[in-house]
Amino acid sequence: MSPAMRAIEVKTRQRAEIALTTLAVFPLVLGLFNLRALSRAPRRAPREDEGVSVLIPARNEAGQIKEALAAIIANGPIVREIIVLDDHSSDDTVARIREVRDERIRIVSGEDLPLGWCGKSHACAQLARQARHGWLLFLDADVRLAPEAVARLMAVTEEQETIAFVSGVPHQETHSFFEWLLLPFINVLLFGYLPLPLDKGRSSGLAAACGQLVLVKAQAYHDAGGHEAIGSRLHDGLALARSLRQHGFSTRLIDATDLAHCRMYRNAGEVYTGLMKNAVEGLAGPVALPVWTTLLAGGHILPFLLHASPLMKVARAASLALRLLVALRCRQGVLTVLFSPLGTLLLLWIQFHARLRHMTGRPVTWKGRLYET
Repeated sequence: MSPAMRAIEVKTRQRAEIALTTLAVFPLVLGLFNLRALSRAPRRAPREDEGVSVLIPARNEAGQIKEALAAIIANGPIVREIIVLDDHSSDDTVARIREVRDERIRIVSGEDLPLGWCGKSHACAQLARQARHGWLLFLDADVRLAPEAVARLMAVTEEQETIAFVSGVPHQETHSFFEWLLLPFINVLLFGYLPLPLDKGRSSGLAAACGQLVLVKAQAYHDAGGHEAIGSRLHDGLALARSLRQHGFSTRLIDATDLAHCRMYRNAGEVYTGLMKNAVEGLAGPVALPVWTTLLAGGHILPFLLHASPLMKVARAASLALRLLVALRCRQGVLTVLFSPLGTLLLLWIQFHARLRHMTGRPVTWKGRLYET
């Protein structure tokens, strides 16, 4: 190789290393700012005149619905009613609910799913029509609230009275290999890539939410069209936050690690299928996929595959430092940090698989229903 060609090769490699280092360092820097911006709910009593309707869509949740109800009841009188919608369960979900003795609990039988609706959004829309109080707390049946969670969520709305919507990611319990390898990315993407310091609660483009835990003012919810306005969306929490912002309401994302915990999936098959189901509305969109592939592969995979030059050592350290910060803040295991390049690779594999299935018209089955990926 001629000296000129060798010089070009060296310069190209240097530019590539600078680019990869930038992709690794940027989310770490943003994550440091987000550690403060993504705050936790205050520990103070809310106004006693406020009441909350807790709304739970349930489809084949016999194995865990009693624990969910017990955790809600432990939050005390601020919970004025607990409405559970039985969404055509084929197990003993209803029988398990009736074993819990509390006069605030009501069971609603779900209607048939209309064409074009997502099952959860349809269930939530029915629940909201049954609610009688000024604030609606939508909870997944696998979420376990801390004893003061509802009061602390309400305290967030009193910090800034314009807030009509509060959401947060519960602590994700991970027991199987695929769970702890992949589910921590929920928080990694929030801390590392969402510009929370720039968010004033109004821009729909900066909206963020988690559908597992959503508190919304009933009047604002109905004024924005409720779940009817987002009926086909699988990312119901995010879509609802965007809808409220588009109608002039303010929303807020908090760190809910100490407010609730949740085991979203139980095994590798559920993890894979669940992430596939939501992919195209998230990282696997036609525009989003190449962008996220560049960000994640460039910042968190390639630095570990290339020669360990000084810049690549910086990139590796930055990538692992971000994961460590998130792991400590969100109570994730240290092994998730050490295995993060593998987890990133598998996450991207799932996104490409979902994109391929979407292009070939192959749906994903979830809880007995077909969803287009």
